[in-house]
Amino acid sequence: MADTQTRAARTSKRHLFGPSLKSVTMMIADFRGWRRTVARRRARADLTADQLNDIGHPEAHRPALDIKAGLITNLMSMR
Repeated sequence: MADTQTRAARTSKRHLFGPSLKSVTMMIADFRGWRRTVARRRARADLTADQLNDIGHPEAHRPALDIKAGLITNLMSMR
């Protein structure tokens, strides 16, 4: 039992900065990935529909409002 406690004390001294450096490295990598994603979105937003088709991206879907005939009548009758 004393042998394992001694080993645990030695390994903790050796890996003093391991977890913190790993977390900082992961945060930096995540930040760089986020910046790349934002740059791609901005570049794609500046392209025209023809340019988007040329690179293989379809034009972004824009929301459309479809109003059917008699909609107001139906809504008023539900009231």
